[in-house]
Amino acid sequence: MQELLNMLGINVEYTRAEGDTLRYVGPDGTPETVVDYAGGYGALVLGHNHPALVDTAVTFLSERRPVLAQASRQPAVDQIAARLNDIVGREFGTDERYFAIFSNSGAESIEVALKHAEFDRVLRVRSLLDEVEAHIAEVAAQAQTVAPPPGSGADLSTVLSGLRRDNAEAAARPPVFVALAGSFHGKLVGSVQLTHNPSYRTPFAGLAPAARFVSLDDLDAFDRIAEETRTVLRDVRVVDGVAVVVERPIPVVAAFVMEVIQGEGGIRVVTPAQADRIRQGCAALDCPIVVDEIQSGLGRTGAFFASSQIGFAADYLTLAKGLGGGITKTAVTLVAQRRYRRDFALVHSSTFARDGLSTAVTARVLELLEAENGAAYLRAKEKGEKLAEIFHDLRRRFPGVVREVRGRGLMLGLEFDDQSGSAAPAIAGASANGMLGYVISGYLLRVHRIRTFPTASAANTLRFEPSLNLADADIERLRVALEALCIALRDQDEQALMGGGAG
Repeated sequence: MQELLNMLGINVEYTRAEGDTLRYVGPDGTPETVVDYAGGYGALVLGHNHPALVDTAVTFLSERRPVLAQASRQPAVDQIAARLNDIVGREFGTDERYFAIFSNSGAESIEVALKHAEFDRVLRVRSLLDEVEAHIAEVAAQAQTVAPPPGSGADLSTVLSGLRRDNAEAAARPPVFVALAGSFHGKLVGSVQLTHNPSYRTPFAGLAPAARFVSLDDLDAFDRIAEETRTVLRDVRVVDGVAVVVERPIPVVAAFVMEVIQGEGGIRVVTPAQADRIRQGCAALDCPIVVDEIQSGLGRTGAFFASSQIGFAADYLTLAKGLGGGITKTAVTLVAQRRYRRDFALVHSSTFARDGLSTAVTARVLELLEAENGAAYLRAKEKGEKLAEIFHDLRRRFPGVVREVRGRGLMLGLEFDDQSGSAAPAIAGASANGMLGYVISGYLLRVHRIRTFPTASAANTLRFEPSLNLADADIERLRVALEALCIALRDQDEQALMGGGAG
C-alpha cells in the first residue's frame, strides 16, 4: 500500500481534519488544505470532527462514564433502537417493528444478518422435519393395516426408512446465499463470499458457503436458482388405507443480500422495476432480503434509507459507517419482527458492541440528522443536485472522456471512458492496467488538493461522498479541478496528468 501511495504521489500525512477539510504540511513546510470528497468511504456523513459529536465524546469521557458495562441497563441503546424504528416507520410507511442487533463494523453487521438468516432457516427446516417425522411415526404405528405406496416395490417399513434417510440428507444440505453481481459487503469470512470482486473472494472460497450472483441485467436468474436449489422433505399420509408420499419444499437459500446503490460496484442504482423483480425472485426462493445500507444510509442520498426512495422494504437492514459520526465504530443490523428469533441473543454476542461511548455518539448522530424535520436530508439532496449538474455538464462537453454519471444525493459516481487507445503512452498504459482512476485521483490531490478515490470494483469510476454540510465554495473548487482534468485527458496531456507532486 505504501508503494502505491508513493507511486501516485499521495503519500501525505494528514494532521488536522474539520468538516470536509483535511490539512497537511508539505515537504517545504507549507501548510496545505485538501477538500475531502472521499469522506471516509462514505462514513463522514457529518464531516470530520463535527463539533457536537466531539463535545459528546469529550463529555462522556470526562464524566468517567463506563465504556464497557455489559449485561446492564443501557438506555442509549434503547433510545437508538426506538429512533431507528421511528425512522423506518416514517420512510417505509410500516408499523412493523425491527429488532436492533449491534456490532462494530459494516462487515460485522452483514455477518450478523447472515448468521440470523441461517439460524432462522435451520429452525424452519427443523420444525418441518419434526412435523414430517411425526407423520412417519404415525404411519409406522399403523404398519399392519396400511399398504405401501403404489409402485414402491418395497414393504412399508423399508419405504419409511428410505424417507427418513432422504429427509435427513435434505435437511443437512448447506445453505446458499444469493447476492447482486458487482456487490461489496465486506471482507470477513462470510461477508467476503458476498463480495463479487473475485480478487477479494476466491482465495477464501473454502471458508464459508459460496454465494450465487445475480446480475441486474439478468434477474431471470432467480428462476434458474429456484429450480437448481429446490429441495424437499418427503412426507407421508394415509389415504384409503394406502401410504401416499407428499413432497414438502424446504428453504435452502438463506438470504438474498443487496445494496440499492452499489458503492464499490461503481455507484450503480437499483431501479424500482428491478426492485420489484427482486422481490418476486426472493418470494420464489422463499428467502428473506437483506439490504445493505452501510454506505448509502444515514441521509446521504436525501433520505435516511436509500431503499425507502424506491419503496423497497427489507427483512434485514444493515447500517454502519456514518452511524459512528466519523468518531466511533458502531453498526446495527435491523431485523423485522416477523423474522426475528429471540434465541439468537443466546448464540450471538460481541464484546465491544453497544459500548457506552459509541452509543452516546450514535444517539447524537441521529439527533443531528433528524433535527428540524430532517433538514440534513434536504441538504444532501440539494448539494447532490449541484454536483450532479456539474458532472452532467462535463459529460456533455467532453465526449470520449466522461462516460457516465450515476448515483443519488451525495453518493455519486463519475465514470471515465477507457483511455487505453490514447496516443499518450503513460495514459494508455495506466488505463490498460486498470490504474486510470488511481492516476486521476493522484492528479486531483497533487494539483488541485481534491481528495477522492475510484470505486473498488470499477476503477474508472470516481466516488464522491462528501458530508451533508459541503460548502458551495468546495463545489466550485471541484468543478474547476474536474474541468482541468477533462481537458488534460481530451488533449492527451500526460505531462499535466502525471506531473506535479504532493506538497
